[in-house]
Amino acid sequence: MGVTKSEIFTTTQNELAKIAKVLGHPARIAILQHLFKINSCVCGDLVIEIGLAQPTISQHLKELKNANLIKGNITGTSVCYCINIENWKGIKLLLNSFLNLDENTSKCC
Repeated sequence: MGVTKSEIFTTTQNELAKIAKVLGHPARIAILQHLFKINSCVCGDLVIEIGLAQPTISQHLKELKNANLIKGNITGTSVCYCINIENWKGIKLLLNSFLNLDENTSKCC
């Protein structure tokens, strides 16, 4: 498979693609929904809530954290995760701009 030529696309296109890729797994969506619902979480709670193994949850949390969708704080022997609200505001604006299409513009089909 060839190298993705991300440099030929705009910053906005690359950012949207990164977000879409991270959100492209149902386990990550479930984790985010749970974190939004309770406003903070300990990783062990996610294992019980989502029903996946601890290493699997940890890998998904790593991907979400690398994309700055969540934040993590170490508390004793546990890591508490929460939604990165500041970053979500930017993502919401980016997605709204992308999805704000004029329905009357397209005369296709």
